Amino acid sequence: MEYRRLGKSGLQVSVLSLGSWITFGKQIGDEAAEALMRTAYEQGVNFFDNAEIYARGESEAVMGRILKKMNWDRSSWVVSSKVFFGDGGKLPNQTGLSRKHIMEGCHASLRRLQVDYIDLYFCHRPDKNTPIEETVWAMNHLIAQGKILYWGTSEWSAQEIMEAHLVARENRLIGPVMEQPQYNMFVRDKVEVEYSQVYKTVGLGTTTWSPLFSGLLTEKYIHQFPAGTRLGMEGFEWLKSRNLQPSHLEKVRRLNELAKKLDTTLPKLAIAWCVQNPNVSTAILGASRPEQLKETLQSLEVLPLLTPKVNAQIERILQNKPKAPEY
Repeated sequence: MEYRRLGKSGLQVSVLSLGSWITFGKQIGDEAAEALMRTAYEQGVNFFDNAEIYARGESEAVMGRILKKMNWDRSSWVVSSKVFFGDGGKLPNQTGLSRKHIMEGCHASLRRLQVDYIDLYFCHRPDKNTPIEETVWAMNHLIAQGKILYWGTSEWSAQEIMEAHLVARENRLIGPVMEQPQYNMFVRDKVEVEYSQVYKTVGLGTTTWSPLFSGLLTEKYIHQFPAGTRLGMEGFEWLKSRNLQPSHLEKVRRLNELAKKLDTTLPKLAIAWCVQNPNVSTAILGASRPEQLKETLQSLEVLPLLTPKVNAQIERILQNKPKAPEY
């Protein structure tokens, strides 16, 4: 396993990590989740990603039970949570980034995860109804109380991230250390272009999600729509309609042919393509079975195959390289 610093912080995270979205507490049972976490940890993964909204809090509860049972040295792993969507409640103050919800959301996540502190705590989306000053101060209060170690954002714009840093600088507070954006062969703009100056100015780290585009960058959807996948789950019709497009599938077929020529698999090629970007601190993997995870954890072996020639072939297939703005 390779480890990278999370932005300019001193924290080191495994370049491949394990996330629980959709799977823990929803798609798989506790035993399967435990097998995944044990497999990941034994292969050098030290970062486990979660959020209050995942399975309406049950995902954190599952992960908390497993972490307590495994009894791994607390200094050897990093766990995250995210605040914004709540854990199912829709009443006023049960969602968003107000000081009240951030504090109550953090306490609930600590309780479910059964930990004394959360290593990485994300603002899961920007909140247009809460002053950024209130959010920055709330996150710093949690740091001062020892309840979180680092705070960050997820799917924020570069401008919003820099606004948070401006508030932090004016008040001698700690700004967001990391951002969690989607990043894969089909979703590239934020990581490759929008954040390009933010990496330089504040040393932003990234914990990128969906390197396989919710499973589309595998062989499973090439010939027919299989049963039991996340794109077929109730409540995720939006994900299916967004990802499962004919133009995407045609590119996936060509990428799969390229992977075979390189004597590897499409999932490993797609993940290696993501982490070859030096601005990716870690790519969060998802899996429902240990054999899936064992395959994707081998993705770093593919990095030497990504020569300039191979990357050029990938770009010819994708035809979606983001253009940097002209200054």
